[in-house]
Amino acid sequence: MSEAKDTIHHNHQPVIPEHFKDIAPYTDADFRIKMAELVNEDGFEHAVRYVMPDVDYPKFIEQLLALKSQDEFQRKAMGAFLELLAKTTTDGISIDGLENCGDGQCYTFITNHRDIVLDASFLNLCFIRNNMPLTQVAIGNNLLIYEWISDLVKLNRSFIVKRDVQRLQALDAARQLSAYIHYTIGVLRESVWIAQREGRAKDSNDITQESLVKMLSLAGDGSIKENIMAVNLMPVSISYEFDPNDYLKAREFLLRRRDPEFKKSKRDDLFSMETGLLRHKGRIHFRIGKCINNDLQAYEGGEDRAHVVHETCRLIDRAIHCGYHIFPCNYIAYDEVNSTSQFAGMYQADDVERFDNYINGQLDKVDIADVSAEEREFMRHMMLTMYANPLKNQLAALDCDK
Repeated sequence: MSEAKDTIHHNHQPVIPEHFKDIAPYTDADFRIKMAELVNEDGFEHAVRYVMPDVDYPKFIEQLLALKSQDEFQRKAMGAFLELLAKTTTDGISIDGLENCGDGQCYTFITNHRDIVLDASFLNLCFIRNNMPLTQVAIGNNLLIYEWISDLVKLNRSFIVKRDVQRLQALDAARQLSAYIHYTIGVLRESVWIAQREGRAKDSNDITQESLVKMLSLAGDGSIKENIMAVNLMPVSISYEFDPNDYLKAREFLLRRRDPEFKKSKRDDLFSMETGLLRHKGRIHFRIGKCINNDLQAYEGGEDRAHVVHETCRLIDRAIHCGYHIFPCNYIAYDEVNSTSQFAGMYQADDVERFDNYINGQLDKVDIADVSAEEREFMRHMMLTMYANPLKNQLAALDCDK
């Protein structure tokens, strides 16, 4: 690790209040013990060998046990792993808007949600590449299928979003989560990442959940606007050229069409994580927008809770939609879904042929028996809609800004 990266390492050892410990990441005081426990888990070894078939596992474990802190783990071990994924499963990861991050400032990076694992991980990889502080990461406990996964994410500075609580406990869980995010930004002076909604937008129609903004406003002693501004919301647009899970999402659309009560299993979530990690994604681009505090401060709609929450969501959505990087496949899908040639100048005939072959190849992977021609066409339409919606939303956002 370079001297530049070394200077970023936190010199203070945070003390996590007791009422946050069940959701907070492990601290450096826990790191060596928890890492030693993790590497002895059969499930962890199986996952490592699955993702890195050529790994020298004993040497890999030796390297992990030599690490002294979470910062080292994230930058050396996870950074190297993410660079390997970037090299083998993408055609490059790029970022712009880093100038919007002020020196010494901490933010809540709020993004659209494409991949269960990699949205926050690749954003942090961009920060590693640019010698910037890393973020803590919000992760739903529905994904913590095994105890070793929970240990791994907490070693990787993730904090837990409780999604399996009963309705009576939901408000307490939201208050705890809000207080922890405020504490991380205001006291620990660390940034956080959170998705703009619970779960991925299956059709890529990225809209911020008002319940998420309401949660962020629960902590703090000020007005609702002041409480939201205290976490320094920074919208980030994530653009994947190809979504490895697109056919799984189309499959889910069809199963739900057949049975409105259909629900995914934990195994479905695990397979989505594996697919998103290991399959090809094309190019990936991050666009960091500007902190919305100035725009929110200027909002003159009063202090009514519903109005402030709605305006906050509007500002986030506008920034994310305007920040998409539009790829040829997005233009092609938009034109096909809308039966137009509006963007024909943005792609070539061979782009259309490649994308058509890609879509058909993905549809061939759907493992549902007795799919009719009409049902296949339905899934194709849903996949095209996934790729068309970012452009559709960007056009609408830019039109509103005129």
